[in-house]
Amino acid sequence: QVQLVESGGGLVQAGGSLRLSCAASGGTFSTYIMGWLRQGSGKEREFVAAISWNGGWNYYADSVKGRFTISRDNVKNTVSLQMNSLKPEDTAVYYCAARGDFALTTRPLQYDYWGQGTQVTVSS
Repeated sequence: QVQLVESGGGLVQAGGSLRLSCAASGGTFSTYIMGWLRQGSGKEREFVAAISWNGGWNYYADSVKGRFTISRDNVKNTVSLQMNSLKPEDTAVYYCAARGDFALTTRPLQYDYWGQGTQVTVSS
C-alpha cells in the first residue's frame, strides 16, 4: 500500500509558475510508474504527465507539453511537477498517482494509488 501526499498548489497569475510535489510512503516507490492527473470543476479527471520507475522516460498530455516537466527522486521517494507558463485552463485539483505496472497508461482508472489532491488556480 502506497500513501501519497501532494503539496505546492496555490493561486498564480496566468503566465506564472508553480511546482507541485508528492511524497510517497509505504510500498516500494522505485517500482511504480508515477503520474500527475487533474480534475477541473465539472470536468472528468484527465491525464497530465507520467514518468517511468527509473525516470528513463516521461510522457505528457498535448495540452501541457513544453510547459510542464515531471521528475522523480527515488532516494527521497518524491515526484514533482514543474508547471510553467500557466493558463487559466490549467485550473484544477491536481492528483499524484501511482501505478504498480511497467506499462504506461493515460487512463485514470488504471492508477492504483492516489493522493488527496492539491488545488491549482490560475487567474487571468
